[in-house]
Amino acid sequence: MTLTELQNLLNAEMLCGTLKDNLDIQIAKASDLMSDVLAYTGPGELLLTGLTNHQVVRTCQIAGIRAVVFVRGKKPTEDTVKLATTCSLCLLTTKLSMFESCGILFSHGVRGVTRQSTQEV
Repeated sequence: MTLTELQNLLNAEMLCGTLKDNLDIQIAKASDLMSDVLAYTGPGELLLTGLTNHQVVRTCQIAGIRAVVFVRGKKPTEDTVKLATTCSLCLLTTKLSMFESCGILFSHGVRGVTRQSTQEV
């Protein structure tokens, strides 16, 4: 799925970045815990979150995430948007809840992150 398709499906507003049609989003992660994002996210994935501070941008830098959707109409501060711009990170916001956003993306072929445990309990 391209960012243009994603923006249309979620009725999202672009806060910074460009709609790179060559950015193919196949996997998404939804979390407000940046430690979970670091532990279970890979390069090129999409992050959906309600957290709007600069830690989101820093986490995305480390994890290789190239686009973030803020849910529930939340918007980051101007400083966070500027930081994201310098990092070439696309930021979008939607009024939809995290649950609704994930459901829409899933129904259009975007899959979630799976954790494969190597230890038996």
